[in-house]
Amino acid sequence: MNDGVESAIGDEAALAARLLAEIAQARGDAREDPFGNPVLRVTLWLTRRMDRGELDVEAACGLVRRLGREALRQRAGRLAAYVGLDGDGEAAFAALAGTLVEAASGAPDPLAAYREAVERLRFAAVFTAHPTFGMSRRLAHALAAQASGEAGGEAVIGDAALSFRPDGRITLQDEFEQARYAVRHARDAIDRLNAALLRAAQGLAPERWHELAPCPVILASWVGCDTDGRTDIGWWDTLRYRLESKQGQFARILEKLPAVPATAAVRELVGTALAAVERQLVLAPPITTQPALSALQAFALALVNEREAALPEASRLIAALDEAIALSSDDDTMMALCLVKAGCVAHGVSIALPHFRLNASQLHNAMRGVIPLDEEPTQPAQRRAFLSAVNGLLAKVAPIAVDFGALAAERASATRMLMTIAQIVKHVDGTKAVRFLVAETETGYTLLCALWLASRFGIADRVEISPLFETEDALEQGPRIIDEALRSPHFRAYLKRHGRFCVQFGYSDSGRYIGQVAATFWIERLRIRICELLRRYDLAEVELVIFDTHGESAGRGAHPGSLADRLAYLEPAWARAAFAKAGLRTVRETSFQGSDGYLMFGTPQLAAATVGRIAEAVLVPVAEGVADPIYDEPDFASEFFQTVREEMTTLVDDPGYAALIGTFGPSLLDKTGSRPAARQSDAGGPTRIRHPRELRAIPNNAILQQLGWLANSVHGIGQAAARAPDLFNAMRERSDRFDRAYRLAEHALAASDLDVLRAYLDSLDPGSWFDRARRTVREGRRDELLAVGEALSRLDLAPSLRSLFWRLSSDALKLKAAAPDVPEMPARLVALHALRLAAMHGIWLRASHIPDFRPHAGITREVLVERLLRLDVPACLALLADIFPLRPDPTIGLDFGEPPGPRETGTYEALHR
Repeated sequence: MNDGVESAIGDEAALAARLLAEIAQARGDAREDPFGNPVLRVTLWLTRRMDRGELDVEAACGLVRRLGREALRQRAGRLAAYVGLDGDGEAAFAALAGTLVEAASGAPDPLAAYREAVERLRFAAVFTAHPTFGMSRRLAHALAAQASGEAGGEAVIGDAALSFRPDGRITLQDEFEQARYAVRHARDAIDRLNAALLRAAQGLAPERWHELAPCPVILASWVGCDTDGRTDIGWWDTLRYRLESKQGQFARILEKLPAVPATAAVRELVGTALAAVERQLVLAPPITTQPALSALQAFALALVNEREAALPEASRLIAALDEAIALSSDDDTMMALCLVKAGCVAHGVSIALPHFRLNASQLHNAMRGVIPLDEEPTQPAQRRAFLSAVNGLLAKVAPIAVDFGALAAERASATRMLMTIAQIVKHVDGTKAVRFLVAETETGYTLLCALWLASRFGIADRVEISPLFETEDALEQGPRIIDEALRSPHFRAYLKRHGRFCVQFGYSDSGRYIGQVAATFWIERLRIRICELLRRYDLAEVELVIFDTHGESAGRGAHPGSLADRLAYLEPAWARAAFAKAGLRTVRETSFQGSDGYLMFGTPQLAAATVGRIAEAVLVPVAEGVADPIYDEPDFASEFFQTVREEMTTLVDDPGYAALIGTFGPSLLDKTGSRPAARQSDAGGPTRIRHPRELRAIPNNAILQQLGWLANSVHGIGQAAARAPDLFNAMRERSDRFDRAYRLAEHALAASDLDVLRAYLDSLDPGSWFDRARRTVREGRRDELLAVGEALSRLDLAPSLRSLFWRLSSDALKLKAAAPDVPEMPARLVALHALRLAAMHGIWLRASHIPDFRPHAGITREVLVERLLRLDVPACLALLADIFPLRPDPTIGLDFGEPPGPRETGTYEALHR
């Protein structure tokens, strides 16, 4: 059967097999021809089939869908394995509970010891949302169902018209709804864990087990509360989301309450509260709108007037549940009520606790009116002056009243956020302290500013201030930053009142600047230094809450091996043992980011397995005397990770690296969230990225994936390994800590290929197009190739990209010498890259046929072609449709009362064809 017949009958399987065979052949031939590029060779093979009409757009799309379906099925299997979905979830929970009972049985008061084990908070799963919703909800649900062994998933994945694109316009409301869907499954899974803990307690204390309210694992979310880097979330939006969270909690309680007389009072209390919340929501302004002041006033009055009916905190509800438990006559009813109570003790009257976040600069701006210093607080010469000034203010701060009118009038974003929190604590849910995360904290002054604002609004005891360490400077200077805050007697007194100190570590940004493998080392080092500082300032009784935030890929800090690996990677056993030895209690928190992270809670089965792995990681105590050879070789560890860091920081400042991620930029990506990936220029088209700092961490990582080289996870390791290759391999074999870190990079290497990267870079090199022009025999092709080459010459990208490729290749080859088992990119992924390259080349060749035109809205033909080379295709097509309209001027023939002026009467139907 010839190729044309294959295409005509749509034999995707045969076509896919032929493509994969071409890739295998090209890779094999490259061993004998080191000057060729197997990926470009396959790309050219595809281009020529397209030229001959043997591979049309429909067939190419079918091929992509087939390869994608295969990948989805494998991904579903990986997801199930990742969370350990391979057995009876209830049995795993029961076994864990039995271990805790056994440990408590030897204590003088077994029930008290068991209570301490299960009622102390150990872990929070935090649902975060960024522009990372890379698949449609329908496909996400199907993937979760497939991983869980449900039949419905295959019907979607096997659909011939399956699209891998995300949903159209993803709004903040979409993100909230997806988070809420995951949270519901997570809450049910936590109930199953708590039920196992309570059942185990029945054997330990048959008459008193119902007194327990287990809450080792809780949930939080920052969806609708995160304003770092965005201004489109109004305070009314945040209040609405907190009310919807409250509505979800009350609805869930009514669903879980047994229909027995003992629960009548609870049911009435919650039903009344739910009705009040729903009345408040009716008056809440629509999300992301700019409501009139009268609408805000009506909303505020509903919050104030319905406050008591809506239960502004959980104490009355918990008391009513205690009475219902006392009235219950059977264990099943008592168990159901105990689970509801545990959920209220852990989450108050919300389905999940809120995390607010803003940027340090927003706090500094809010303080300019009260600390009139002209310089920046991060400047070393001014640091003492700023710290002295804010400590002086803290010594005399007096709380002021907050009302919704003042909130509506406030313009400073940080002040407005603290006022919003004050109103939430007062009118929505004041059960638990609210987390207040400060991004890009680079001075202790920032934390003291947050404390002063919280004190000013009377909520210092209701807000948990948390610095976020994610930049290179913050990781390096973290001990100094915390020391500056702890020197303040006001901040120390604040921590003692709370009994907790919250810190946040960001793997996404830190990894892109110093490399993921180096970031984990620096973060671990900073954790140990924080431990030392707490002891130095006599704060050993203060619990340390460590929130690790990351994405769902290796490049943003999520370990790909398994969920158990992921949790161990974030908190190494040695560091955990160090805290235990110092007598410091810790609470772990980690992010699950939509939509990939939500998949782990996509079905009840997945959620139960995920919660089970979390519980095993935090409830089973770390073994005493943890030994790992990486800690016995501090010189090797320090030099290795410092080398990775230095190589990565040098790479980030390389002009070729900016060209690599900035030439195509977000044009390689779908829009995957409600926040833009990069700012748009006034002249139209995406702004040229001149340094990685101009691009957010999420698209930075995604673009590297799309170009076939995950530099933020792999670069620098080769140089570091080459310094001591024998010790490097010994550590891989003997050190769990080092091997786990290397396996993250190894996973990234399996999605990286220098030939793929070189294919993209050579596509931007005019020399490769001129070479093709010299050898082509296809009629008309030489002019097209020359036009593309000349357009690329004007971009002048090739010199810096060649230099970059040499840098990346040198490091990769040194790693290959030290570790010959470096994995190879799968042929299926290479095939998808080749298909994309063929499509790109086709677009560029067709761009050479765009006729010249007069400047249109400041756009010339040259500029338009440049934007097409940078793959700004949808916007360019819209411009072309405007410049070369398909229909004639609609005003022709109409009487406008004057003699008609000149008209362009021609159409451009031929161009549109």
